[in-house]
Amino acid sequence: MSKQSQAENQQAEEVIKFYKKREKIYPREVHGRFATLRLLAVMVLLGLYYVVPWLQWEGRQAVLFDLPARKFHLFGLTFWPQDFFYLALLLIIAAYALFFFTTLAGRLWCGYACPQTVWTEVFMWIEHRIEGDRLQMMKLDKMPWNATKIRKKVTKHTIWVLFSLWTGFTFVGYFTPIRELWHELMTFSTGPWETFWVLFYSFATWGNAGFMREQVCIYMCPYARFQSAMFDKDTLIIAYDEKRGEPRGPRKKGVDPRSLGLGDCVDCTMCVQVCPTGIDIRNGLQYQCIGCAACIDVCDQVMEKMGYPKGLIRYTTQHELDGGKTHILRGRVIVYATILLLLVGGLLYSISQRVPLELDVIRDRNALYRETGEGLIENVYTLKIVNMDEHPHTYRLSVSGLEGLRISGPSEVEVPGGSIKTLIERLQVDPANVPQTSNWVFFHIEAEDDPRLKKVQKARFLGPLNP
Repeated sequence: MSKQSQAENQQAEEVIKFYKKREKIYPREVHGRFATLRLLAVMVLLGLYYVVPWLQWEGRQAVLFDLPARKFHLFGLTFWPQDFFYLALLLIIAAYALFFFTTLAGRLWCGYACPQTVWTEVFMWIEHRIEGDRLQMMKLDKMPWNATKIRKKVTKHTIWVLFSLWTGFTFVGYFTPIRELWHELMTFSTGPWETFWVLFYSFATWGNAGFMREQVCIYMCPYARFQSAMFDKDTLIIAYDEKRGEPRGPRKKGVDPRSLGLGDCVDCTMCVQVCPTGIDIRNGLQYQCIGCAACIDVCDQVMEKMGYPKGLIRYTTQHELDGGKTHILRGRVIVYATILLLLVGGLLYSISQRVPLELDVIRDRNALYRETGEGLIENVYTLKIVNMDEHPHTYRLSVSGLEGLRISGPSEVEVPGGSIKTLIERLQVDPANVPQTSNWVFFHIEAEDDPRLKKVQKARFLGPLNP
């Protein structure tokens, strides 16, 4: 066969493989230190997710993203659209945290904290409790439909659907007061949008964690594609020690593998059987690996049974595998850590110094200015006072910038907590004190009961053209 024909056949095989129907993966249950860490992460993260919306704070839901009212409650803090800066900074922090942890220790996020991983762990746990271990599940799927198979499948999907509905309900509970939502759900009076989003996120949970599973990580998640850009030879990765394990092969317990010309790998394929994405870690680092460390736990158990040292599959670095020394604290790690600390510190400081008060000043553009009966120059402004605090405050208004400038209108205004007050204010001044056609003036606002609540906003004051 010619080289051209071989190349064409190889290309055809790759195309067939690319479009090959997905084969269901049956991960074997595994126990060990990393499995315990994953279980702890699942319990903590899901515990927070399902419990937090039920917490109360000063008579309201502690965490509530009230989109219709444009208020975002986070325990004792209430953020408004004017605080969008904090969300942008938070997203930047999340990005740098991802860079930092990936550079330091690979896909920790994927293996322990990604929602896809967390919910898939729960769904797989339910599946194992109902259908049995890996071999029992494979046998069940291959057998023809009968009463036992129908009962197990119906039971599994019923529990999956109920758990998914509770997940969707909880998610919507972060945007609609969850206690009200629960009452509406029990009385079948939920609105169309609440019903839609509960069902949508329920379906997404059921589909992603129950069926798509590793396909989300391999094909849909962009992180799997660009993670290599954040890896270097000193990044901690899960790797198979090829120098120690090869050549692999079966042998009896107690036999010296060197006498058989073998390495420590007994070729039991347990590392493949426990992998949730179905890869063979012995083939080297692969983008499909989500860093769950299940292969480490099961390989250590096999090594312990064979009487070999643990760590044939372990967290290591490419430098260490090549016989070099690992450098954890290196330039890029220090840079990412420094930027991350500065950003977090800046966010915390900014929030601590945040003044829950906004003042917007809009000058009336229908007229440049007008002369009053007293011969004064007058400009009209619309003031919007945003009290972002939960408590009502009485604010005192004053102006400066021009000599003799005064307010013709209310100088005190009471604004309820979490609301906006709109005022029409007129500023008047003697024409002799208006040096230019356009002048800066300053509106001062301060709460009478709390001097820390104060703002200054500047605006233009227009006057006649002086000769």
